Amino acid sequence: MDHTLLGLVLHPTRDASEIIAIVADWAARHRKGLAVREEDRHRVPASVEALPQDELVNRVSALISIGGDGTMLGALRSTVGNPKPVLGVHLGRLGFLVEVEPPELPEALDRLTNKNFTVEAHGCLACDVCGDDVVAFNDIALIRRPGTGLVIATLAVDGQRYGYYRCDALVVSTPTGSTAYSYAAGGPLVSPATQAVVVTPSAPMAGISRSVVLSPEENVRLELTSESGPVAVEVDGRVFREASSEGMIDITYRREAGMVVRLDPRRYQERNQIKLSLMDLPLLPGQLRELLPEAFREQLNRRQLHPPCQ
Repeated sequence: MDHTLLGLVLHPTRDASEIIAIVADWAARHRKGLAVREEDRHRVPASVEALPQDELVNRVSALISIGGDGTMLGALRSTVGNPKPVLGVHLGRLGFLVEVEPPELPEALDRLTNKNFTVEAHGCLACDVCGDDVVAFNDIALIRRPGTGLVIATLAVDGQRYGYYRCDALVVSTPTGSTAYSYAAGGPLVSPATQAVVVTPSAPMAGISRSVVLSPEENVRLELTSESGPVAVEVDGRVFREASSEGMIDITYRREAGMVVRLDPRRYQERNQIKLSLMDLPLLPGQLRELLPEAFREQLNRRQLHPPCQ
């Protein structure tokens, strides 16, 4: 008997019961084990084992993330130090990491357990926030509290001070995170095939006003000045610290910290082209047509060949 154990990582609030049922049915038919965090015990069938977070990651052969990019990022963060393949099942609205739609799930699980997939390695930011260690696969951000002043911080790279920022927010991102907060702040889109650290100010008032793109070998330090207002610290979009008016953040890039399962890399890239086209990167009509599902393209072609009678 195959004792393969797969871990489930669930969106914290959205109803994932339909997808959980698909996974549980597949697992029963293929005699595979499923596990979930103890906190999510009430959200899964009795056949799913509940484990503490650390034990879950240590015991499973792979994780199944059910949600959007936020859920996927949480799954990846949980595997830092013990990377496991993470398969993303779509439950969110706009995702760049998640690949599988619910109807495709049984076939995807077959391929996952048969090791018929490729792995896309992702780097992360290893951050020391005033003595607390955290990791971010998208970004870490210093954000002003409304009505209490601006973020004023100095930037040092490998011990050499570069200058200072005076802005609403200061975002440090990975290439994966370049399509998220950093992009919204005016930062560049960085290919996920490269490795880099991007520092981008949002609404800069003075000091450095453009994005700085750094090598993954360079160490970054951001230090609040005495003139700075209190700032919140966000890690991958989650508040890590409510308000800090002093202190520093040391950031290093950690290569291959997470493993994302890819079943069809070309199709994944095509989907991302569509998503990027929604972010002010328009494609030509012909390009958009090629990215549509085949059945929809054929339907569109028939309409053009046979216009309705006037």
